[in-house]
Amino acid sequence: VQLQASGGGLVQTGDSLRLSCAASGRTLSGLSLGWFRQAPGKEREFVAVIHWNGNNIIYTDSVKGRFTISRDNAKNTVYLQMNSLKPEDTAVYSCAAGSSYALVYSRYDYWGQGTLVTVSS
Repeated sequence: VQLQASGGGLVQTGDSLRLSCAASGRTLSGLSLGWFRQAPGKEREFVAVIHWNGNNIIYTDSVKGRFTISRDNAKNTVYLQMNSLKPEDTAVYSCAAGSSYALVYSRYDYWGQGTLVTVSS
């Protein structure tokens, strides 16, 4: 499966963005979907994951209450709604899909290219 993230851009503190990750090659149904981010000079970190059932979701503490992950299996797409953005959210955001409901990037089976989010202060 090929994953392509989009929706990034340059925004100001407090703004919102919605990232999308569209899949091609196979259906995302039955796969857990995760969002990760990597800031300049830092390690990649987990942001959020949604179980294949759509009901189980985990967020990293720093985005709880601000970010919302969702999926639309009919559109073969996973979303990340990001509100109240902060400069520390600046990073390349990428999505991943896999059979594991995991917080670790390497546990996923498919990875996509990222989209850059820059939050100015």
